[in-house]
Amino acid sequence: AVVSTQSTGTNSSNQENTSVSRSNSEDSEDRDGIRYSSNIFAPLLALGEELPEFDLEDDDEDDDTEGQNNSPPIESARRLLDIARDAEDSESSDDEDDPLTSFFRMQMNGLLSGRTRARKPEPISKLFTKLGINPLWDSHTNIDLSLFYNDNISQELMMEEDYINYKSGKGFAFLHYPFVLRPHVKSVGLQFDNRINMNRSVNPLMLLMSGEYPYLKLKVKRNNLVEDALTHLEMVAEEEPQQLQRQLYVEFEGEEGVDEGGVSKEFFQLIIAELFNPDYGMFVDIEDTRMLWFNPQSFEVDHNYKLIGMLLGLAVYNNIILDIRFPTVLYQKLMGEQPDIRDLILSHPLLGSSLQQLLDYPDEDVEEVFMLDFVASTTGLFGETITHHLVEGGDGIPVTSANKHEFVAKYVDYVINTSISKQFDQFKKGFDMVASHSPLKAWFRPEELEKLIVGTPQLDFKALQGVTRYDNGYTADTDVVKWFWEVTHSMTDDDKSKLLAFSTGCGLAPVGGMGEMTFVIVKNGGDSERLPTAHTCFNVLLLPEYSSKEKLQKKLYLAIQHFEGFGMI
Repeated sequence: AVVSTQSTGTNSSNQENTSVSRSNSEDSEDRDGIRYSSNIFAPLLALGEELPEFDLEDDDEDDDTEGQNNSPPIESARRLLDIARDAEDSESSDDEDDPLTSFFRMQMNGLLSGRTRARKPEPISKLFTKLGINPLWDSHTNIDLSLFYNDNISQELMMEEDYINYKSGKGFAFLHYPFVLRPHVKSVGLQFDNRINMNRSVNPLMLLMSGEYPYLKLKVKRNNLVEDALTHLEMVAEEEPQQLQRQLYVEFEGEEGVDEGGVSKEFFQLIIAELFNPDYGMFVDIEDTRMLWFNPQSFEVDHNYKLIGMLLGLAVYNNIILDIRFPTVLYQKLMGEQPDIRDLILSHPLLGSSLQQLLDYPDEDVEEVFMLDFVASTTGLFGETITHHLVEGGDGIPVTSANKHEFVAKYVDYVINTSISKQFDQFKKGFDMVASHSPLKAWFRPEELEKLIVGTPQLDFKALQGVTRYDNGYTADTDVVKWFWEVTHSMTDDDKSKLLAFSTGCGLAPVGGMGEMTFVIVKNGGDSERLPTAHTCFNVLLLPEYSSKEKLQKKLYLAIQHFEGFGMI
């Protein structure tokens, strides 16, 4: 957010009405400091947060500043607050503020004049509230809820303005009716909300005194990734859990790369691959889907599951896509839904279908045909059969046509809930430590949350080509650019994923697909023996102007097959 004063360009009356008078030298000296300070205070003020103790009284002409801290950040902050306060008297301006500035001005004026905070918005439906339900969020509805998406609204919505209306309770906001918005549009609003929470998690006075934006800093060694991350994040979670709401900043020990987003992406890829390694035994493959599920017999300690939950939350908070393969029922559990047989059929198809056959069996001879008792059997780590009683004395209670529905309900509950409760509870605890302040549950359905975390599996490079920008002499008609797309479109899906990971730090498409990405191809010199390089933080591919398509193809394949680590380019 930027605090706007009135134009001083060509409108002389506006120039005369400007409330804050400063010399040209002061303007050039303090402009950056004021912009920096506004970025700190705007989200806090928008939510009505209390400010640190500053002297806001009007200064006399001969201002006696003895004893005050006049360091540039503090002085810039005081100037910012003066601008915002004086804005209350500047109602005659002919210039229209942008929505964020108007909202900031309104909230600042309200704070300085002692008015109360903005009212909270009313619930979407009083009927929903009375009944204690939200049917539009029910994953078991017979209606495909994606039919409610409105493409015109999703394409034209000004999310910044809509988010401001949503938070302030003043004016209409489509975020109160999120079922009409596509997930990638809501993810933009989530980024606004995450940024506000990041700023709320810090002490503004500390921020100004240090002159450094506070990140959640994580320094790790590549050969000790899990232990380093676990030790640091556990310490933060116990001592200052609010730090988990700050932007993640990762540094690999011994490497020069500066984390503008790309280093964090690689950190997530590496640690997720290690934690989900079968050698850890934390997760098992569901044979008929190749999805991952919690290992009920895992020997791993609880805090490793909590770490994975925290990593998922941090990924959402930092807008990072993860390469993980959980069934949708996991996200239903994270969102507080109670799964049933329909969800088991999707997550564990063979087991779920067998139980459904039992329910559908029409005759009365269930006991003779199925020969089941109220027990659930699983296979242990060493191939042994482990039996769990679904009810007390279950091994002596046969399943009949009269109690088969109870049996199936208890079996489903055992597989999805009871058998993994210890592992999942820690996993959810870690996730909620990061994401509990986020409007995830209000805006996203479980399947949308899944897309938000794992992205879209389809890699549509034609859509990416349509939104790609070119720089430093390249255009869409440059020969090497044409060759690049010809080579790319002929790649296998695996190589396309590697190219995407090489260029952006992630081999998966974001929610909304590749047409929603930012991608830039930049000329990196003339014909050369160098390989292509990339700024993964900004989705920028640096491509030399190779002399032939064959040379480009050879260099590009070498680059995407052998890349790891960060350095200064």
